[in-house]
Amino acid sequence: MPKILLIEDEAAIRRVLIKILTEENNSYEVEEAADGLEGIEKIREQDYDLILCDIKMPKMDGVEVLEAVKKLKPEIPIVMISGHGDLDTAVNTMRLGAFDYISKPPDLNRLLNTVRNALDRKELVVENTRLKKQVGKNLEMIGESEAISRIKDIIDKVAPTDARVLITGPNGSGKELVAHWLHQKSDRSAGPMIEVNCAAIPSELIESELFGHVKGAFTSANKDRAGKFEAANGGTIFLDEVGDMSLSAQAKVLRALQESKISRVGSDKDIKVNVRVIAATNKDLKKEIEENKFREDLYHRLAVILIQVPGLNERREDIPLLVNFFAEKISTEQGVNQKTFSEGALNLLKEYNWTGNIRELRNVVERLIILGGQEVSEEDVRLFASK
Repeated sequence: MPKILLIEDEAAIRRVLIKILTEENNSYEVEEAADGLEGIEKIREQDYDLILCDIKMPKMDGVEVLEAVKKLKPEIPIVMISGHGDLDTAVNTMRLGAFDYISKPPDLNRLLNTVRNALDRKELVVENTRLKKQVGKNLEMIGESEAISRIKDIIDKVAPTDARVLITGPNGSGKELVAHWLHQKSDRSAGPMIEVNCAAIPSELIESELFGHVKGAFTSANKDRAGKFEAANGGTIFLDEVGDMSLSAQAKVLRALQESKISRVGSDKDIKVNVRVIAATNKDLKKEIEENKFREDLYHRLAVILIQVPGLNERREDIPLLVNFFAEKISTEQGVNQKTFSEGALNLLKEYNWTGNIRELRNVVERLIILGGQEVSEEDVRLFASK
């Protein structure tokens, strides 16, 4: 159950807000603080999913609370509570990092929608933080081949800009890795990187996933929901397998790129977004355009910078480095002593036809770590790395 801290000096307002939040299908656990100092003390001692904070309070006002929370626990969304005379201040607090504000007296639907949206954003931020940690540990760009050196050079030049990038290459070649490196080396690295696998989402749901929806927009839309573009605001959105996106979703993405705003499914309200778009595909989009499966205007919007990731067969000289990297990582994951590969084993692996690219190589190395000797031999490769 989401846990909310309400910081408000007026007892009557606290009672109203607590009643609304706790009676909404018993959805929320609410704690209260009568002033900013008490609120900060609770935040130091406990974790909350959301903070509702009044602006004008004795001892410590809402702006001071907001600034303190952003230093203590920046991942917690804060919604400011403003009186009529505080609206200008409330708007300014959003520049300081507040999620939103609600006015007194609180409107029931406005309050509940804001709370739900803020909690949705919190979940996405937490997930993004977890993924960032995985990226730092697991997604290194291994290789010294000419092709990989060229990609690293392009990343260094392009990452600091806001230029859109289209990454192409076969399945399993490392397109996702390139996208992560572009984000991590950009000025947006402190912001979220939100990934969307366009091929994994049913066509009838892709628009809702990308742009969100309002309650009642379709049968299962039982509450307002923010989309991935909103979640990526201030950061990067990675549209993986963009060639599988429906034409209607393509039209909305094009508008988002042209106008920097989106609208949720079922709503005509525009929402401004500041998002860098990186896309990837294993398809020939020019052929898809000829077959009327992909919009040419969207292609030109996405492909400001093109990065072609080679298949593993085009960078065989990197295989020994990749094998040793995977061997160390997998040995640690499996809790076994690290194994080495003989020169003959590495040479044999370099000769194979890697149709599944780096993903397939990793699976083969894992199999050899489990089944091979302490030094994986050429014979082990012949026995266990069946092709």
